[in-house]
Amino acid sequence: MSKSLTLKPRLSEKAFALSEKDNTYVFDVPVSANRHTVANAVASQYEVGVASVKIANTAPKPLRAYKKRGRNIAGRRAGVRKAYVTLKEGDKIPIFSSVEDKEGAKK
Repeated sequence: MSKSLTLKPRLSEKAFALSEKDNTYVFDVPVSANRHTVANAVASQYEVGVASVKIANTAPKPLRAYKKRGRNIAGRRAGVRKAYVTLKEGDKIPIFSSVEDKEGAKK
């Protein structure tokens, strides 16, 4: 089951800083995932050792309401479940490797 779990890395400035400073990577995971399945999926897909996994849920937020053909339209932005995966010492995942390559070429 760990190979079939969809792990989508979050590519943001905060996620990049966490990966550089604390060796922690952030992934969007499905609602059905728990710590054990996320740890097994990261370990098998990226071939690294996992030290810890923390999961955070963000609440869905309302979108701006507007009128369309006389009817009120209001929506909600979907909530996201994020997994913060801390790797063991010496292990790295090459998610931000293209950013690091560009920085090395500039210097």
